Amino acid sequence: MSKIGKINISIPEKVKVALAGNIISIEGPLGKKSLNIDLDMFNFDIIEGKEISIKPKKVDQNSKRLWGMNRSMIYNAVIGSSEGYEKILELVGVGYRAAIKGNQLNLQLGYSHDINFDIPEGIKIAVEKQTTLKITGSDKQLVGEVASKIKSLRKIEPYKGKGVREKGQHIIKKEGKKK
Repeated sequence: MSKIGKINISIPEKVKVALAGNIISIEGPLGKKSLNIDLDMFNFDIIEGKEISIKPKKVDQNSKRLWGMNRSMIYNAVIGSSEGYEKILELVGVGYRAAIKGNQLNLQLGYSHDINFDIPEGIKIAVEKQTTLKITGSDKQLVGEVASKIKSLRKIEPYKGKGVREKGQHIIKKEGKKK
């Protein structure tokens, strides 16, 4: 039994869920998402427009593996279309700053040149301070991917802790060289 898979997903009032063939369409105030679910393997039910349940037709090793994942993907799409997802990044270092220029994020991360990062469609990036970025969107995977790409532009250095990090991320610092 999947611990996650057997929990029903409650649908908020503003979100509409529709099933057409193997494609589940989830539409809410922040966007819409379509997911492809294998209906040969799973029973998909919308209970009175308030809850979604997904159960395997035959419980075996393969269906147990995919049950929780499919439930999580549907849940992430429902939450993303109603509330959205956000990640907050901090730029730590002398002279590190960010600015929005059109559809690009301009980053100064201590290199001899500025880095221009193209903002993908469906993602909003707000520069709250010069050293704080707020990444928001309705797709959890895309928000995490964009945050990861920005973090990889200047990885955290273990001696002083300079670099791009998520808010609240714990850094284990190394001790410097001794005489």
